[in-house]
Amino acid sequence: MNEAEKYLLDLIKGWVWSGFYNPIEIREMLCDVIEEECNEAMLLASIQPEFDQKRLAEKTWPEVTDFDRLHAVFYKLHEDGICALHNAGYTLSDGFEDVTEVVHHAPVGHYHSFCFYHGQDVTGALDGRGLRIAFGALKNDAEKSQQVGRYVCECLTQAGFKVDWDGSIDSRLYLPEMEWKKRSA
Repeated sequence: MNEAEKYLLDLIKGWVWSGFYNPIEIREMLCDVIEEECNEAMLLASIQPEFDQKRLAEKTWPEVTDFDRLHAVFYKLHEDGICALHNAGYTLSDGFEDVTEVVHHAPVGHYHSFCFYHGQDVTGALDGRGLRIAFGALKNDAEKSQQVGRYVCECLTQAGFKVDWDGSIDSRLYLPEMEWKKRSA
């Protein structure tokens, strides 16, 4: 097995265990990044066994996982006018673009702020490094952004998360003990 194949197998594993994608979506994502020197058949054949392994593991998970609690917080934030997005793109800048798009399509005035985490953050959580969450006001307002950070931090704390944050709008909220367990759809 070459280095490119090892890298792609790691990608597949991450995509499966993130819980955000189904086998068809993973096949499509894989086809977008596969390189010529890779054994496509072997890589495609690895997808379903990874899902099977995850489904077995899911049976041992608690009824309510950290992700379930996070999802409930994000739902509350959405109801409170904060555009709260899971898995928003792959990078911080992708996340900001996703927020802009969602806000654009929402009823005028529904959202005043945002919070999100992106694909690299999910990878960190899967690797046991916790989860980072970006936040801010939709308008360039440092005081409002800090209020949003405090409110999101408070909601996460009330949901039982340990949250590390220095209070600065220049740093993201950090859930150091987030155990990533999102069930596949």
